Amino acid sequence: MSAGMSTRSVTLGDLARAIDGQVSGTADTVISGVSSLEQAQPGDLAYVEGDRFMKAALDSKAAAFVVSKPLSGMSRPQLVVANPKYAFARLVQQFFTAPYKARGISQQIVQGTGAQIGPDVSIWPFVTLGDRVRIGARVTLYPGVFIGDDSVVEDDSLLYPNVTVRERCTIGKRVIIHSGTVIGSDGFGYVQQEGRHHKIPQIGTVVIEDDVELGANVTVDRATFGRTVIKRGSKVDNLVQIAHNVTVGEHNILVAQVGIAGSTTLGSHVVVGGQAGLADHIQIGDQVMIAARSGVNRSLTGNQIVSGTPAMPHEVSIKAQAVVPRLPELRQQVRELLHRVSALEARTGRPGKKSKVKGKK
Repeated sequence: MSAGMSTRSVTLGDLARAIDGQVSGTADTVISGVSSLEQAQPGDLAYVEGDRFMKAALDSKAAAFVVSKPLSGMSRPQLVVANPKYAFARLVQQFFTAPYKARGISQQIVQGTGAQIGPDVSIWPFVTLGDRVRIGARVTLYPGVFIGDDSVVEDDSLLYPNVTVRERCTIGKRVIIHSGTVIGSDGFGYVQQEGRHHKIPQIGTVVIEDDVELGANVTVDRATFGRTVIKRGSKVDNLVQIAHNVTVGEHNILVAQVGIAGSTTLGSHVVVGGQAGLADHIQIGDQVMIAARSGVNRSLTGNQIVSGTPAMPHEVSIKAQAVVPRLPELRQQVRELLHRVSALEARTGRPGKKSKVKGKK
């Protein structure tokens, strides 16, 4: 059974022509679905990302494979391309994903005054649209979606159930937002006076540019003034916190449970690993990679890999982490050396400089 959303029969030769690939084996092989190597059934197409998946491919029941080079010992046909994973994604999208079909506008929605809705939309029951909301063409809004006053959702965007877009926010074209995500919640801004925390009004907005995808339960806070921005092509995993006035550059990857504090700016093609934390008011350069669970408390220039807390160049962090388990042993060695030095000084009658390091028994 295919793992794709839509079943369809097509020959391997047709698939090869769609992605400019070369067929090794029988081009007339009929493909009726797509799947992983482990779950593939006869008739399915799977991809092999590298040599380490060779055994899984040989054991797989798939009818054919997308590969970067012909697999030795494989009698089943193969579709050879430079980047199998990318080619496979293109094929799934083109041949095995159900095409968009407009559902129309449910009668069970709440719509404010002056709302504008484009053609060919799919707006499910229990959607709420505020005053002067603008919805583009072919937009899909699932049940429970809330769009606040004066917000915009542009063409071909998809908002899954229970997404909240607060007032005056802008969602670009082809944006995907998964369930539970909140766009435009108030930034965490307070000023202390006489022992009390007084709220600073958060009167800015949020702009999500084209081709962004936000996972489930992401929060993107509105700016105090101005804009919080996620630029085009960036992908954000589940449970990520993006604070007020943050700018996430183009084509970033933010993995689950990342937290970015206010007014921090990320360049383009930045990758931030899971559970990493970034302090406020810092600048992250282009093409920086931040390892999982790192703590970044200072600005970083571009084109480097950092890890650890506080974050440091990855090669330095690895060495530092390797030393940590040996600290008790090293501490004991320092104690012993101090005792030996003291004993030597006592015998020679030539005391050296007093050490600042004291051992404890």
